[in-house]
Amino acid sequence: MRFARPALLPMNPLPPKPPAPTLPLPPPPERLRTALPALVRWPNLLIMLLCLALVRAGLLLPRLPLRDSLLAARFGLLVWAALLVAAAGYIINDYYDVKIDAINRPDRLVIGRVVNRRMAMLAHMVLSGLGVLLAGWLHPVLGLVTLGTALLLWGYSARFKRVALVGNLSIATLTAALVLLPELQLQLERNDSHSVVWPYALAAFLLTMVREIVKDVEDMRGDAQHGCRTLPLVWGVARTKWVTGFFLASLALLTLGATGRLFVGGHWPLGLWLTLLVLLPMAQLARLLIRADRRRHFRHLSTFCKGIMLAGVLSMALAGSL
Repeated sequence: MRFARPALLPMNPLPPKPPAPTLPLPPPPERLRTALPALVRWPNLLIMLLCLALVRAGLLLPRLPLRDSLLAARFGLLVWAALLVAAAGYIINDYYDVKIDAINRPDRLVIGRVVNRRMAMLAHMVLSGLGVLLAGWLHPVLGLVTLGTALLLWGYSARFKRVALVGNLSIATLTAALVLLPELQLQLERNDSHSVVWPYALAAFLLTMVREIVKDVEDMRGDAQHGCRTLPLVWGVARTKWVTGFFLASLALLTLGATGRLFVGGHWPLGLWLTLLVLLPMAQLARLLIRADRRRHFRHLSTFCKGIMLAGVLSMALAGSL
């Protein structure tokens, strides 16, 4: 009877080699091209650019030709400084919100998925530094204001936005400061303290407060899972809607008073613009706010606020003729 011979084994078997570590492949260039504009919120930057241009050409220097008012080199550097710091602020905000955005806005997640976190931090530092240096070269006061803006954006992203009302007030203050920035530059150059932009800055502050609180309600789910103490999480949605209504009513009274003075003074084009494109949409916004009880409702309200803000910015083109 014959038996099969056992297979021969080597005397000193070598352990299997561990698989070589694989480095993550860099995202394809087309993904970077589409992700980077989304990271710095290019539509918001365009609205900021439009706002700065209309403040200068429509409110401050309406009698100058557009070439002289908008194409001045010093104003161009100021615009670049403001936009660079704003873009850096959006980057650092997403840097700190990776986990929250993975819940609230997974389709818009860029840092950690397309852009490395270390590269995002480096981009934030470079953009902020360039913006502050440009503004400081124009005037030390502008440099200090821009530095304060960059630090406030950092603080907002790292801490303030997680505290009820503190984050909302921070962003609203920065929005108002953006409106005042071209006037500050002219005052420093001319040694003049006369102000014509404050009503617009106050309106920007109030409307930004409304939108930021609405966004907090929209983002409650992700904020709650990561220890944020935003207004709707502290006071509840019902009370938060009352706070939002207070800021909206204050904005409506401000706009209504300005519109009434315009009609009395015979400035019908701007008066009609504010009535049809600002006051009536605000009334609709108030109606929708009262009825809102779903996340998609508050997302719609946030978009509505952007439309009202754009209409207010465009009204500066008519305000220059007053």
